[in-house]
Amino acid sequence: MAKNYACFVDRDGTLIREVGHVSRVDQIELLPRVHEGIHLLQSRGLKVIMVTNQSAVARGLIDEAQLHEIHREMGARLAKAGAVLDGIYYCPHHPTEGEFPYRVLCECRKPEPGLIQRACLELGLEARGSYVVGDQRSDMELARRVGAKGLLVGSTPAGDAGDLSRDSEPAPVWAQAGSFWRAAEMIVRDFDADATPAGTGKEGRDRKKRSLDQIE
Repeated sequence: MAKNYACFVDRDGTLIREVGHVSRVDQIELLPRVHEGIHLLQSRGLKVIMVTNQSAVARGLIDEAQLHEIHREMGARLAKAGAVLDGIYYCPHHPTEGEFPYRVLCECRKPEPGLIQRACLELGLEARGSYVVGDQRSDMELARRVGAKGLLVGSTPAGDAGDLSRDSEPAPVWAQAGSFWRAAEMIVRDFDADATPAGTGKEGRDRKKRSLDQIE
């Protein structure tokens, strides 16, 4: 049976501009060429799944209905540009902020693997061999925990870093890119290279060259 792989991508600072805790739809700003990056990944058969910590719910800044509205608006803007995410998974919890049931040590707050495990179960995906793209150390740790390749976007990780202590050892970064679009290019290059059987000679090299030419 063929394995199905995905790109698990963070939201704030990766797909949309980082503004702190988004609480209104008018704060949403898609980053440049995000829709093109989604298209490019999906053209290779990769699912594009958004996985995001949203502790604004636990902190009482928004409720889950408002979060769904934010995600609907984000999806509508992507759709207007011709792109559709294959799934959205979020964690509304925080270990020390808010009240029950959101103040809890959970298995879904990145870098815990719960969001990706749930997506893999529901969508029939393989985490090991997939990719995680985000602007936080917690995204790279998440990639390590599920056996995926981690791509760090932006310059300096900032904001909500999940549950990593300051003295914890940084997780290995497979690659670094300035934007989600550039990360998508790197992923496609890697994915195409892995998909090309060894020893196929000129035919294989030509096929790989055609794949790379499409993203130059």
